[in-house]
Amino acid sequence: MKRRTFLKASVAAGFAGAFRPKPICHTVTGPIRASDLGLTLIHEHLLVDFIGADQIRPDRWNRPEVVAKMLPYLQRLRQLGVRSLLDCTPAYLGRDPLLLKELSEKSGVRIVTNTGYYGASNDKYLPAHARTETADQLADRWVTEFEQGIDETGIRPGFLKIGVNPGPLSELHQKLITAAARTHKRTGLTICSHTGPYVPAFEQIAILKQEGVDPSAFVWVHAQGQNMVHYARAIREGAWVSLDGLDGNNVSQYAENLLLLKENRLLHRTLLSHDAGWYDPGQPGGGPIGRDYTVLFTQLMPELNRRGFTKKDWKQILVENPVEAFSCTHGL
Repeated sequence: MKRRTFLKASVAAGFAGAFRPKPICHTVTGPIRASDLGLTLIHEHLLVDFIGADQIRPDRWNRPEVVAKMLPYLQRLRQLGVRSLLDCTPAYLGRDPLLLKELSEKSGVRIVTNTGYYGASNDKYLPAHARTETADQLADRWVTEFEQGIDETGIRPGFLKIGVNPGPLSELHQKLITAAARTHKRTGLTICSHTGPYVPAFEQIAILKQEGVDPSAFVWVHAQGQNMVHYARAIREGAWVSLDGLDGNNVSQYAENLLLLKENRLLHRTLLSHDAGWYDPGQPGGGPIGRDYTVLFTQLMPELNRRGFTKKDWKQILVENPVEAFSCTHGL
């Protein structure tokens, strides 16, 4: 290559590189650079309504009342160093983007909401149209939320949340993961699937591959309690293994799992959270808060620090992994 041609090519490459979209994350208060997520809890809930898709409606809860009850929990997390939180309550289960926006603005904790439908719990939380529409029609709905905002709020989802039942996937749940795959290809959103056992986890990964989606776009939600062999297999495939049911009763189990994941050099694809909360509109005053949002910091961290976990390990799991898992270059 002649010198002048080489220089032109180098300048062009540098120019293109300078304007390459940087990964972002869509929060309820707007897009941020993914690298600014900071310490992130990747699976929590602030409000969940279990009444069912056929009966749920926004006037079942009073936003000021919910804010008053839930704000102190977020403020406490902020004091503990949490900078971002993924709220995993899906549509038809109490997802309320405006509530999350108010809580985020008042607490200083960035909150990310989702699109998608939850098919676990025997489809109680699926709207009727999810049973009759095709995967492409469902994907169109979810892509519209990403492109135009949820329910005319202008708030964009930052990830996909679906749910499947344990055991082999039903035809309906195969459709959900197919729709999620097609949504991902059009939006770049990561797919978090309430899954549990390894059988449906690997069935979903197989469907993603058939749809041309890399397993790195898939988070195996509620993977805790499964075998290390299955964790290793999922991670080798490129998927994320999410241990997200931490509470005061299973700290020892989580410590053992995380030590094994570290020993087997698998922490780079491991995510960690509580699945904590939440305000329940079906109970007076929202009911008691169930799982504690702070066990990771008050119990698990001290336990693992005593057993050789380092600041580097914690940064990997709580900062670097969420950035990589939930980065997106679409919707800029």
